[in-house]
Amino acid sequence: MMLQSRLPFIPEGAKIISDNLALCQDEETSTFYNASGPIFSFHKDDTLAKRTAAGMLTSLGLAGPIALAKELDVHRNTVTRHKNQYQEGGVEALEDAPRIREPYKLSEEKQEQAQALLNRGMAQRKVAREVGVSEGTIRYAIQQGRLLKPAKNRKRASSVNELKRPLERAREDADGKGGLAVKRHRDRALASAGCLKEAAPKFMAAEAVRMAGVLLGLGALLNQGLLTAGRKVYGELRNSYFGLRSVFLILAFMALLRIKSAEQLSDEAPGELGLILGLDRAPEVKTLRRKLKELAGQEMASELAAELTRGWVENEPERLGYLYVDGHVRPYNGRKHKLPKAQVARRRLCMPATTDFWVNDEQADPLFYVTAAANDSLLSMMDKEILPEVRRLVGKKRRVTLIFDREGWSPDTFKKWYKDGFDVITYRKGTYEAWPEECFMDTEVTVCGKKVTYRLGQRSVKLRKDFWMREVRRLCDSGHQTSVMSTRQDVTMEHVALRMFSRWTQENFFRYMRHEFNLDHLCTYDVEAADPERSVPNPARKVMKKKLGKLKQQLKKLEQEYGTEAFDNPESVRRTMRGFKISQGKLGKQIRALRKQCRKVKASLDSLPERVAVKEVMDEKEIVALERERKVLTDQFKMVAYRAESSLLDLLEPYFARCNQEGRKFLKAAFRLPADLIPDDDGQLLTVRLYSMPSHRENKALKALCEVVNMEEICYPGTQLRLVFETV
Repeated sequence: MMLQSRLPFIPEGAKIISDNLALCQDEETSTFYNASGPIFSFHKDDTLAKRTAAGMLTSLGLAGPIALAKELDVHRNTVTRHKNQYQEGGVEALEDAPRIREPYKLSEEKQEQAQALLNRGMAQRKVAREVGVSEGTIRYAIQQGRLLKPAKNRKRASSVNELKRPLERAREDADGKGGLAVKRHRDRALASAGCLKEAAPKFMAAEAVRMAGVLLGLGALLNQGLLTAGRKVYGELRNSYFGLRSVFLILAFMALLRIKSAEQLSDEAPGELGLILGLDRAPEVKTLRRKLKELAGQEMASELAAELTRGWVENEPERLGYLYVDGHVRPYNGRKHKLPKAQVARRRLCMPATTDFWVNDEQADPLFYVTAAANDSLLSMMDKEILPEVRRLVGKKRRVTLIFDREGWSPDTFKKWYKDGFDVITYRKGTYEAWPEECFMDTEVTVCGKKVTYRLGQRSVKLRKDFWMREVRRLCDSGHQTSVMSTRQDVTMEHVALRMFSRWTQENFFRYMRHEFNLDHLCTYDVEAADPERSVPNPARKVMKKKLGKLKQQLKKLEQEYGTEAFDNPESVRRTMRGFKISQGKLGKQIRALRKQCRKVKASLDSLPERVAVKEVMDEKEIVALERERKVLTDQFKMVAYRAESSLLDLLEPYFARCNQEGRKFLKAAFRLPADLIPDDDGQLLTVRLYSMPSHRENKALKALCEVVNMEEICYPGTQLRLVFETV
């Protein structure tokens, strides 16, 4: 059964962008349609109209930034920027948006106008807008001497360009009277007296600052809602030198730099990290732990996670059509506390652990996760936690397709979910008869940009009364048939198979997060009280089963001995069975006694309940769980860092054949690049001059990445300095 299109009145050849929007293009014009007909048309050379279309259509919710950016041939961040500008100031804000144009020579009239504005003390950025040229043109003219700054500005500019070298900085850091790299004594004195809300960022001109390349990811971190959500949930921390902004930034930078714990922060030069934060030094390990404890004391980590997730959903709602759901087991290697056990597949062991169930969008980027109280099953967590949260995020009417493995197999549950607006795609569990080979046909699909041929077949299968599911099978070269079950009837079998087989992207996500971001790290040894009423398997039954097993083993041994004696019985001596029993009376008595004992133990076992409250088998003081607050909080920074990397990957596709693997490796190296920091308070600029990478290809990708990031016009939080990235 095919669903009826929501866009019935569109011309032939129009391309459907979303359920509510279509686009028809010819050589000169582009026209957008909704269900009522054409709603917006513009000439392809009309830049303002193109921006208006991006801002207006996304603001109305007719299409998402990703889908619209693809059709308008711009980056999705550009569409998001136009949306925000349109919502704040309408079409006029779009008209005044800065335009990146190629620098060209100033005419005499414009040169005189620009010089007059500079003499009045106006910043270069504002001068460029007033004159109608690019900022680069003004800066280039100043470098050539055709434009001059006032004397005080020239003096300041010359001091800015006197970059402090690493050796000079190292000596200053080592000679710090208040501690290693401590320089801002006044601010620290005010902070110790409780008179400083938070130290403001003040950047120093410095040469070859280690790991300054991490500033490339600042815009992506902010676009993920890092500071916006943090301020909304936590407000501000208590008055101190390191406030909410600097703590959130250092934790996010640590994730991008693969500094995997607070303890590893002691291995890095605090003064160098301080330059990136705009402070004299980064916080010490004990300071960072204290700040995490302060945040955890507010018990708002779940609210922060929910706020971040809501922001991700609102910005990219089109990525929620398919959701991957899977459990991740975090083993506990300590011996101090008793935790429920779970099977750790990668270690092939059953050991104390905590199970988290993650929900990732269709691009395998994380949305949220829930922690099972006692390693509950996927099905129970889906009904109790996951599906209600998904419904709150996507709304009541939208259908969502859930993709998971055989652990969630339950036709009865699928029937209930289908009525509630949830479709499923999963592997079939159990044994099933093989289909004849003529049921399969060769089908070509694209996986990660490569053409792959699958041999697919499909049927409808009745699993319960009045409940049918669609079965798609893949015939492997070995002859094995992989069965995929789905309630989706409106998509092709190739699409069903591709979505199911793409579940490995979530598995790769878990592996990447464990290795790169230390996802399983135990950030605190503290514990919290667990539910004493939680039911657990009755340990008394385990004891009784073990006792019954030993008795049965003894009984089996005696019965075998009795049978051997009967087989070897000399009939010339004992011709009747009665005579044999009399001769083996002692052995028979032992067998009868063991059988009676087995029946008694079996009756006692049957009388015991299968599960009991955990408080009945453990002291309530020992019923604990690992503290969740700090774990959830630190995991949010890792999720934000991963999503920030994913947003930057889109820019690198032209430069890497395997962008998902090579691109992330490139970003990891780029974040650790040294760079010169050149602040210009008058021009409200912070220039980050990145050093070279190992190859020409990587340098080319780095230059392109810098150009796109510069278009975002990112201001460093807490300042008016706009980040400008350059390559040597």
